[in-house]
Amino acid sequence: MNRKVYIAGLTLHPDQRWMSQIARNVTMADWGVLALGQDLMHDRDGKYCPAFQHIIDKAGVTRMPLPARLPNLHAFAERWVRSVKDEALSRLILFGEASLRHVLKEYAMHDHTERNHQGKGNVLLFPLSSLGAKPPASLQCRTRLGGMLKYYHHGEAA
Repeated sequence: MNRKVYIAGLTLHPDQRWMSQIARNVTMADWGVLALGQDLMHDRDGKYCPAFQHIIDKAGVTRMPLPARLPNLHAFAERWVRSVKDEALSRLILFGEASLRHVLKEYAMHDHTERNHQGKGNVLLFPLSSLGAKPPASLQCRTRLGGMLKYYHHGEAA
């Protein structure tokens, strides 16, 4: 199972036109994140309108609506939402959509490439690089979002 999170879009009022555009964006041949044969799990919210469903079905993506009244059914998605709230959003004062987009982008990058995941053997899901044959030098700390998100990695050997 791929645990990579994609932020498809942000809006205060997801109407049918907006949701149809999101469906087109995520299924585009060259740069969409959903391809033929993949699955899309979603809740039964009315924002997943018939137009959204039609575009997803037409792209060959299998829609998997979650059962009603079970909001905690998809533990991976629920855990990501809880983590981004606890580790980033609840500690910041955001001024508009641009700052929210920036925080979500930075947190997603941190979650994918720098944060260990206990459910996957405490390893990085999508590491940017491997250590290779060189022995690690010293442990170094790097930060994101002004030091709020910290991660440690082995520096280059001298």
